[in-house]
Amino acid sequence: MNVYDMVTNRIMELLEKGEIPWRKPWACRGGPRNIVSRKEYRGINQFLLNCSPYSSPYWLTFKQAKEKGGGIRKGEKATQVVFWKLLNRDEGGEERKVPLLRYYNVFNLDQTECIDPPPEEEEQVNPFKPIQQAEQVISNMQQKPDIRFGGHRAYYSPHLDYIQLPPKDSFHSPEEFYSTAFHELSHATGHPNRLGRKGITETSYFGSHTYSQEELVAEFGASMLCGVSGIEQATLENSAAYIQGWLRVLKGDKKLLVHAAAQAQRAADYILNRKPEQDN
Repeated sequence: MNVYDMVTNRIMELLEKGEIPWRKPWACRGGPRNIVSRKEYRGINQFLLNCSPYSSPYWLTFKQAKEKGGGIRKGEKATQVVFWKLLNRDEGGEERKVPLLRYYNVFNLDQTECIDPPPEEEEQVNPFKPIQQAEQVISNMQQKPDIRFGGHRAYYSPHLDYIQLPPKDSFHSPEEFYSTAFHELSHATGHPNRLGRKGITETSYFGSHTYSQEELVAEFGASMLCGVSGIEQATLENSAAYIQGWLRVLKGDKKLLVHAAAQAQRAADYILNRKPEQDN
C-alpha cells in the first residue's frame, strides 16, 4: 500500500464510522502541533489529526515520548502523518531532486503516560449562554435518549440509545451546539421504540442510499428544530453545505430531498410532541 492509499483509507475509515470528520462546530484547544518543536502540522496532516477523538492538540513520536521520560500507554495505536522527502536522482548524467511522499507515526499526548502538558496549555472554552426555546425543545422530547457530554465527537448510538456531545462550552456558539444536538436527536427518533426509521433500525454502509437519506433526514430535522427555536439564520448556511455534500455523494438525486424532508418533519413533530396535522 502506498502513502496515497493509506491516507485515502484513513479518511474512508473515519467516514464509515458514521461521522463527517470535517464538520466540527466545536473547538479543540488550537490546531494540532508537535509538543517538542511546538510547530503546527499543516496540509493533510492537520486534517488527519483533527479527525482524532483526543482532546489535546499535542502530538509526538514514540522516540520523543521516551526522550521526555515517559511512554505510550499499552494498546494505544499510532496515527500516521506524511511529509515530502527530497531524493537525489541521476537522470542522464544530470542530478535532480525528486520529491517522495513518506510517513511516520505519532501519538497524541492523551495516549501517553508520565508526560505533562506544557504549562501554558489551557482548555479552550466559549462562554455558553443557553437559548431558552432550544432548551425547551430538548427537555420536552418524549422518550428522550440519554445525552452524555465529553470528548470531541458528536454521534447517536442506535444500539445503546444514547447521544454523545462535546461539552457545551467547546462549541463556537450556542446556536451550533443546539444544531448539533438537534441533528443527533433527529437520528434518535429512528429508534424502534420511537418512529422505527429504516436508516436507524437496519445496518447500512457509508454512502449507501439508506445511510445517505438518514443523514439528510437528521440535518433537515435539525434545521426545522432550529427554525422552531428561532436560530435557523445562524445555522442554515452550514446545514445547506452539509446537505449539498450528501447530494454530491448521491449524484444530485434531488428526489431524495423530498422523501428526506417528509421523514424529517415526522422526526421534528415527534421531538416537539406534535401530531402530524398540527400547524407549524
